[in-house]
Amino acid sequence: MENPYESEKLLSEYLLFHYGSPEEILPPSAPAGMREALDFPTRTCSRFSPGGMRGLDLGCAVGRSTYEMSRTCEHVLGIDYSHAFIRAAETLRTSPVPYRRHDEAHRSTPLEAQLPDGVHPQKVQFRQGDAMNLPADLGTFDRLHAANLLCRLPNPEHLLQRLPSLMNPGGELILATPCTWLGEFTPMAHWPKGPTLDWLRDHLTADFHLVDVSEEPFLIRETSRKFQWTSSQVTLWRRHETDQPLS
Repeated sequence: MENPYESEKLLSEYLLFHYGSPEEILPPSAPAGMREALDFPTRTCSRFSPGGMRGLDLGCAVGRSTYEMSRTCEHVLGIDYSHAFIRAAETLRTSPVPYRRHDEAHRSTPLEAQLPDGVHPQKVQFRQGDAMNLPADLGTFDRLHAANLLCRLPNPEHLLQRLPSLMNPGGELILATPCTWLGEFTPMAHWPKGPTLDWLRDHLTADFHLVDVSEEPFLIRETSRKFQWTSSQVTLWRRHETDQPLS
């Protein structure tokens, strides 16, 4: 299957999603609920506790959450399956990335994505890769962020089984998913049999403590009058300390 995330259309939509200003994304008549759904990559990362030497952003797309993690981590690695997304994220390290916002029919508006103030690009590294086949020598991390990734994987349980070996004791894990399980991405045999949260508990509680569950809306603009408004279930987990018995 051709990867839709290599298309110019999706690249432009995600650059706007990650780096666009409210004025660039929203129509003047936008209701408050649309405005509250902006800055999703920033809001999910803000749920981490301060600190952490190494961070990993899986399914980083065009890199906003990776750069946001650099505010508190000493080193952050962003990995995404899309070559186009990774090229854009890497370019943003040193220069703005031009793109076109689709308005309607043949009409579009030229825009530029650029890094927000206060992030530390020198702490960030990007790599094209597959969350289903991560390198064995990736190392371990104090903070791991995976937003809107699980329900786009062909076998998400494979990643869940790998997560404990990627996390340092006491490390924090953020998983965000809109639970939009679709056969075009994940065969039905690999969908959760019940609620997604129960499925996550079944796979993670042997190694992680569930700290918090919340809902975070996000908004992707397709045209000046068509938007994807979605709610993502955000869970925060903490890796068990290996030198303490589990209760």
